[in-house]
Amino acid sequence: MISEVNLFGIFVNAGLVSAATAALLLAALRRLLTAVGAYRWLWHPALADVALFVLLWGLASCAESALNTQLISLLG
Repeated sequence: MISEVNLFGIFVNAGLVSAATAALLLAALRRLLTAVGAYRWLWHPALADVALFVLLWGLASCAESALNTQLISLLG
């Protein structure tokens, strides 16, 4: 089943919502990593950013799925 999220009456694909969440988390994480100076030790910072985005997107979609399952069990 393709899941959708209702945002103020507009149905949006759940993958897009989780990707946007991952992008916001990545922006915060990049700011933290820049402040700490972690990018000095990386061979290719852009590749690390892509890898972090993929990991965060997976975590966001798993969290969304778990939250959806809990909401269904509470309501149903």
